[in-house]
Amino acid sequence: MRDGKIEDLIFVEGLRLVEEALRSDLKIEGIFLSETFLERGKNLTENVAADVSLFTVSENIFSSLADTKTSQGVVLIARKPETGKHKIEANLAKIEQKPLVIVLHRINNPSNLGAILRTAEAADVCGVVLTVDSTDVFSHKSLRVTMGAAFRLPIWADADFVEILQWARENNLISSAADVRAEKNYTEIDWNKPRLLVFGSEAHGLSNEETSQIEEKLKIPMANGVESLNLAVSAGVILFEAKRRNGG
Repeated sequence: MRDGKIEDLIFVEGLRLVEEALRSDLKIEGIFLSETFLERGKNLTENVAADVSLFTVSENIFSSLADTKTSQGVVLIARKPETGKHKIEANLAKIEQKPLVIVLHRINNPSNLGAILRTAEAADVCGVVLTVDSTDVFSHKSLRVTMGAAFRLPIWADADFVEILQWARENNLISSAADVRAEKNYTEIDWNKPRLLVFGSEAHGLSNEETSQIEEKLKIPMANGVESLNLAVSAGVILFEAKRRNGG
């Protein structure tokens, strides 16, 4: 392994996710393979760059490396992708359609986070902002659900909520958020305008103070007395309406 701190590395397990990592721009430190994986993983090993180290280990040793009980026999170690608002700003400068940036504020469920990132990539979102106290986007549990989206999306992590809103104003993005008290449905919003779409935590959403700082509120109408949807589902509903209305 090259010099570096353990906190600067990410742990990628499973054939599909390792394949996604290999087709992304990650800096690969090494790949660990179980002895039995070599029998069925020929295509993977043939497509690995020559400068990437491959380590074959016994089943007993590999089981101590794996995070899952029924591992597929392959683990990849890579440098954590660079994050920051400059990553999103670079994307804003080159896209042609009206940009949509999403904010995940104090999201603490890795599965929800992973699902939203996967949806964000599919909906062609310009970037994702994670506030301080959100779960780690590069944790193994989050990565497993993103199916590679976290390797490719521009991400700004550990951001301050107030700073984000100020940044949005400076970049002419209209801050928007779901609110059950909103007068407009999500289908009535003008998605042809550049927007910053904010989602609050699963348990608490946005506080009244935080909501008061949002420029435009929207709601998802629901039938049969249902009060709310799962966070990832809500994000999917809104993001694909925005994509549809923006010519996607």
